[in-house]
Amino acid sequence: MSGHYYGWEKGGLPLREPDSDFPGIRTLDDLYEALSGLWCAETCAPRMRVDWNPENRTLGQCSVTAFLTQDLFGGNVFGVPLGDGNYHCYNQIRGCVFDLTCEQFEGKELRYDCQNEQLRELHFAKEEKKERYELLRRRLMEWCRGQ
Repeated sequence: MSGHYYGWEKGGLPLREPDSDFPGIRTLDDLYEALSGLWCAETCAPRMRVDWNPENRTLGQCSVTAFLTQDLFGGNVFGVPLGDGNYHCYNQIRGCVFDLTCEQFEGKELRYDCQNEQLRELHFAKEEKKERYELLRRRLMEWCRGQ
C-alpha cells in the first residue's frame, strides 16, 4: 500500500526497536497499511466528522496518527499552519519527513519546512483528542494481536 503518504519512498524505515505491543509493525509501510483499515469517524477530529468517509479515511486523523507514529518510530511531530489557526501534524524521523495523513489534502501542496513543533502535552490537554489517540492506539494493538 506504499505510495499513499508523503515520504513513502523511505517507508521501509524500521522501528527504532521492536515493540511487543505492536507485533507485525516493523516499518512505516506496515503502520500505514494497518492504520488504513483502522481510521474511522470516531478517531476523526469532531469538527470534521460530518465530512469523514472511507474514501477520505485520513481526514481529521493527523495529530493522533502523528503521535502514535512517534511512539513507535521516535522523532518529532511538527505542524504545517493551515491558515485558520490549526496545524496539520506530520512526523520527522531520523532526518526524514513522513505524513501518513496527507491524502486528505489531495491536490493541495503542503510545506514541510515550517518546523512548528507540536507537543503532545498541548494536544492532549483536549480530552477528546487524547481519547481519540487512545482509541486508535488500542485498535492498532488489537489489530496487531489478531495477525
